[in-house]
Amino acid sequence: MTDGYGSTADSTGEELEGALLDALFSRSPAGLHVYDRGLRLVRVNTAARMLRDFPIDRMVGSSLSEVLQAFEVSARGVVERAARQVLESGNPVFDLTVRLRSRREPAAEAVVSANVLRLQRADGTVLGVAAALTDVTARVRAEANLRLLNEAATRVGTTLDVFRTAAEFGDLAVPRLADTVTVDVYDSVVRGHAPTPESRDRGAVLRRAGFRSVAGPEHQGVPRTGEITAYPPATPYRAALDTLAPRLISGLRPDAVWLDPDRRRDARILSAGVHSMLLVPIRARGLVLGLACFYRWSNPTPFDEKDLAVAEQLTTHAALCLDNARQYGRERSTARILTGRLTQPGTPGAAAVDLAHTYLPAGTGGAWFDVIPLSGARIALVTGDSAGGADAADPTAMGELRAAIEALSGLDLPPDEILERLHDLASPPQPVPAGDPGLAVSGTAPASCLYVVYDPVTRLCTAASAGHPPPVLVHPGGQVENLDVDPGPALGQGVAQYRATERALPPGSTLVLHNTALTADPAGMTRSLPARISDVAPGPSLQALCDSLARDLSPDRLEHDAFLLLARTRALGPDRTNTWTFPNDPAIVSRARRAATAQLAGWGIGPDLADNTALIVSELVTNAVRYAEGPIRLRLILGDTLTCEVADDSSTAPHLRRALDMDEHGRGLFITAQLTRRWGVRGVSRGKAIWAEQDLTPSSAQTRPENLAPA
Repeated sequence: MTDGYGSTADSTGEELEGALLDALFSRSPAGLHVYDRGLRLVRVNTAARMLRDFPIDRMVGSSLSEVLQAFEVSARGVVERAARQVLESGNPVFDLTVRLRSRREPAAEAVVSANVLRLQRADGTVLGVAAALTDVTARVRAEANLRLLNEAATRVGTTLDVFRTAAEFGDLAVPRLADTVTVDVYDSVVRGHAPTPESRDRGAVLRRAGFRSVAGPEHQGVPRTGEITAYPPATPYRAALDTLAPRLISGLRPDAVWLDPDRRRDARILSAGVHSMLLVPIRARGLVLGLACFYRWSNPTPFDEKDLAVAEQLTTHAALCLDNARQYGRERSTARILTGRLTQPGTPGAAAVDLAHTYLPAGTGGAWFDVIPLSGARIALVTGDSAGGADAADPTAMGELRAAIEALSGLDLPPDEILERLHDLASPPQPVPAGDPGLAVSGTAPASCLYVVYDPVTRLCTAASAGHPPPVLVHPGGQVENLDVDPGPALGQGVAQYRATERALPPGSTLVLHNTALTADPAGMTRSLPARISDVAPGPSLQALCDSLARDLSPDRLEHDAFLLLARTRALGPDRTNTWTFPNDPAIVSRARRAATAQLAGWGIGPDLADNTALIVSELVTNAVRYAEGPIRLRLILGDTLTCEVADDSSTAPHLRRALDMDEHGRGLFITAQLTRRWGVRGVSRGKAIWAEQDLTPSSAQTRPENLAPA
């Protein structure tokens, strides 16, 4: 048994071992990295599929930390800790997901699954670790794309509004597919009309319906949302619409012949460093509605054919939702005019104002007013009218204008900026000059508009006017004055230049809003108001006063629809709001939760609502700690709803997503959305504020907001 058999077996085993090592390190397509006891790279296989994009062989002798940093591996600390754990304990780690990015141009990204094993001699002497890498990029990418498409079915098209649908589309695609997404639709779509084939003719007008960017909400697109534009000839935009074929520009060069630095849109593309684009026509039910554009400038990986396929599928779903919104918008505008619902505001904002309104129809239409609840217990009072009088009254156009105001109000923009965006929405615009397609051109049927925002916490009133009579302010003592609001041009006339006026109102003031059909003589208004308003107690009598005053002020024969809106301001004092400022530290989450819980107990909030609010505070503050750098501010407001606000210095807008069962993060905003009646984000002086509102049930609080007396 010893005459040669043993030596032959030993030599065969050595040959097999050598052949195996040669196959692993020179012919195996799988990645194999070997590190010594100091976690320095000592050997790699030269046939790995990813070696061309990720030349790890050039880094032999480098430490694991240097290798991870060179290839921009995310979660480098997790990978290093796992390697050291294997080195020290001998317990292998399987299926460790690692994301890495190459250093070549254009950059390539990959996702690998790593199995890490300890290398040791037969006597137990530790030699190092080996990592076997499997490229799972295609699988991970396919799973991510599938999740994105599935989410589109639930997140895009939640409302029958063109602007909101476009915003939801952008929220979904940024940053998971693109760094910036724009949605431009033909102007007729916003007005509820089906675009005709002639809509794609040279010089056709489109309107920016949506814009989202990883740069943050304070960065506006060119043009801004609501403005009109046109695509110049001999550009990829025009080619995509003319041929109705999606276009992939995987490598956009700054010296591309179609880029013109004198055009505002092109100048923005050049300054941002856009290197890759996708242009997808928006088509639904045989109609071409507009164009969706996807840009990459922060993510260095260029778009490819797979990205284009996903963008097409997302745009197809969004197109159906946009067409549904188009059809609904037209029908709703007509129905609301015919039924008179356009003249009846709802009753939101009970904690901010007491309301009374009177509408005197003359059958002309075109006059309207509305009350829109805003975040932070604020309220918007909006009035409008056909600026040309009865002959120019167009109820349908006013209905479309009002729908646009409702959509823009959800963005929490200042009154002057809302009027600027509405300037060219009053009527169908004229063709855009070829010199600058980012400039909006006004139409031919002007409309007046007054936009007033009142904050019951600060008692600050902010107003801007587009050719509409200013609000009348009645002090508690009976003094009357017209608020000094600088009137800009009517919507659709002149140059869009509006200035917001801010005024701190005395407690218990009354704002009077009206149109010129009620009285063209401001002096008559100021003479009639003082004694009649100052002595009226809050409650139903305010409506009786409004009706009486409207009848007395109106002319004997109305030539145009007239209205009168009274808003007696309330104030939420220190007993109804509280604010805390915390340093940016993970330990403040529990402090913020305790502070909020104590405040809710002081307000007599029931346990169910208090528990929900504590959870919302925890999630929002945790997000702020994770993504912001400076101090974090928490504010609670007890009005007709319970509002929780968390403000930080980060300008990045959060995105609601659905986390997988195994994910450790990503559920904060989803939980907040499930527990609240509505939530949103608005810009503040430095950064952003995330707010969430909850309804107050009869058992939620011992003191109901409607029992609050005017301040």
